[in-house]
Amino acid sequence: MPDTPRPLQGHVAVVTGASRGAGRGIALELGAAGATVYVTGRSTRTQAARGYEQILALSKLDTLPGHIDDTADEVTRLGGHGIAVRCDHTREDEVRSLFERVAREQQGRLNLLVNNAWGGHETFDGVFDAPFWERPLTHWDSMMDRGVRNHLVASRFAAPLFLKQQRGLIVTTTYWDRGHYLKGNLYYDLAKSAMVRLAFSMAEELKLHGVASVALSPGWMRTEFVLLGHQTDEAHWQERPALARTESPRYLGRAVAALAADAQVMRHTGELLRVGDLARSYGFTDIDGRQPEPFEL
Repeated sequence: MPDTPRPLQGHVAVVTGASRGAGRGIALELGAAGATVYVTGRSTRTQAARGYEQILALSKLDTLPGHIDDTADEVTRLGGHGIAVRCDHTREDEVRSLFERVAREQQGRLNLLVNNAWGGHETFDGVFDAPFWERPLTHWDSMMDRGVRNHLVASRFAAPLFLKQQRGLIVTTTYWDRGHYLKGNLYYDLAKSAMVRLAFSMAEELKLHGVASVALSPGWMRTEFVLLGHQTDEAHWQERPALARTESPRYLGRAVAALAADAQVMRHTGELLRVGDLARSYGFTDIDGRQPEPFEL
C-alpha cells in the first residue's frame, strides 16, 4: 500500500531563526508534515553566530547549542526536505537573496513564512525584573531593531511571492498573556506587543489578496537555554518541579503545521492565537502526549 500522504507534502516554507528553540521546533514539525523547509539563521556547522557572549557566559557554555545545518538534516530525516540557508535577518541584502533563491528553486512557490528570528538573547543579562530606567538601551536594539524589524523585512520580501499566488500564510511568533503587562521588562513587552500589531496590520493589507497573517503565542517553552538554566535536558526535565508548566518547542511547531494545513486559515487572519487553544481546536498534543493549557502568568 502507498504511504499515507503527509498534510504539507508539496508545501514550501521559510522558517527564520531556526538554529534552535522555537524556530527549530517549528521547522521539525513542518518537516514531519512533509514540507520543504528553508531553515535560516546565522549559526552553521562551521561557524557560530556572534553576539551571544553574555548569555553563553551566564549559561556556562563555550559555544551555542544548535545550528541550521543540523535542523535542516532533521527536517529531512522526519520526512520533509530541509534546506539550510545562512541569513542574517538584519541585513536587507541577505534577506532579499534568500527569497530570490526560494523563488528560483521552487518556481515561485511559497506557502508559508514563519517570522521567528529574534535578537533579544544577544543582550540577555539574567535580570528578569527591573524598571525601564535601569535597563540599558541595548535591549531596544536587540529586540526592536533585531527582532520586530527582522519580521517586517522578511515579510516585505515574501509578500510579492504570495501576491502572485493569491494565497499564503505568515505566522509571527510572539508572546501574549491576555493583554497583561509583563512587569519589569518593558522592552520585551513592547517588542512582543509590536509583533502582534505587525501581524494584524499585515493581515489588513494582505487579506484582499487571499494571504493570511497571524500572531502566534506559545507558552513557556523548554528551549535549550531554559533547560540549561535549570541544569537539565529534555530527557530529564520532569525531575525539575519548576518546569512543570513548560511545553516543548515542537508543541508550537504542531500549531504552525495545523494552521498551514488548514484550507480555511483565512478565517484566522489578523488574529492573535495561542498554542494551547489551537491544540484543542485542531486536536494535537505535545510530544509527550499532554495538551498544556495556554500559558498565563
